[in-house]
Amino acid sequence: MTQAQDLAVLIGRFQPFHRGHQALLQLALAQARHVAVVIGSAFQARTPKNPFTWRERADVIRLTLGAADQERVSFLPVRDHYDEARWVRDVQAGVHGLAEGLCPGHRARIALVGHAKDATSDYLNHFDGWALMAAPRQHAVDGTHIRDAYFSHAGKRVEATLAALVETVPDTTLAFLQAWAALPHFAELAKEWEMLQRYKAAWATAPYPPVFVTVDAVVKCANHVLLIQRAQAPGAGLWALPGGFIEQRETTYQSALRELREETRLRLLDSTMQHALKARAVFDHPDRSQRGRTITHAFFFDLGERALPEVQADDDAQAATWLSMAQLPDLEDRFHDDHFHILDHFLGLTPVPAG
Repeated sequence: MTQAQDLAVLIGRFQPFHRGHQALLQLALAQARHVAVVIGSAFQARTPKNPFTWRERADVIRLTLGAADQERVSFLPVRDHYDEARWVRDVQAGVHGLAEGLCPGHRARIALVGHAKDATSDYLNHFDGWALMAAPRQHAVDGTHIRDAYFSHAGKRVEATLAALVETVPDTTLAFLQAWAALPHFAELAKEWEMLQRYKAAWATAPYPPVFVTVDAVVKCANHVLLIQRAQAPGAGLWALPGGFIEQRETTYQSALRELREETRLRLLDSTMQHALKARAVFDHPDRSQRGRTITHAFFFDLGERALPEVQADDDAQAATWLSMAQLPDLEDRFHDDHFHILDHFLGLTPVPAG
């Protein structure tokens, strides 16, 4: 068979890889000489929504393929920027780099393979110059229901749950899920999954789906950033920005200062903080928080080159410390929710692709 494209692109989180994904991958292999599987949420901390690392997901996908097809598939990990334009540029940069190696001397024919499920599939329309191969839904399955079934059986025998999934996930995924359930991650994330279910159930009777408003403080001093380690789920033990929910009678700025002081005991004059305020931004991606629709107002304070002020963990933080900015990129997968990306927004921690 002569493939119509040089390169087909399949984008997903694959948490986990199921038969719907498998059908799209086979379509991509039938249409192109080579396939780029773009693995999203690649550098996030493990959570009930993103339990598996990008390498674990790549291994599971690779094992569904025969030896010949394995040679035709490449994996491109892409971080979540919660900034669609920047995310698109990242995907394009990775795919075009791969295409140049596959097709030296001429412009590669690239197709994007996907299924238009709902508003989350809008990204399919944002890659100008790539042929779009929209496929109908192959299987009535999605990762959310698989993860819910998986984590709801922590502490019990998971064999029955996995047996019930045999029609929805490939054998390699079943084998992976069986082995992964014996790891400490499974029990830890299952506890967090249960907490999140209780949290959402508490709001289930609200007349409208709740929208939460929070604040976060990015405080820089002498090339260090003030961070906390969370003491409670979700994200217990992960690095995070000092912050929390807005109070009824406070402005977002007042709430940010209050949360900063409560969690770190940073004691600086109000005038000092006002002078140090350099920028503010709203982060409102619908998927930025596991707890539900949460919009945060982030404030960036730069204290200059002074000595690092004394801090101490308090409230719901288990630790508060100044971390060198040089350390932050290596800790990306140890951050809560999108807090690394908030830091990246203000501090430019990751390279920005041209275009």
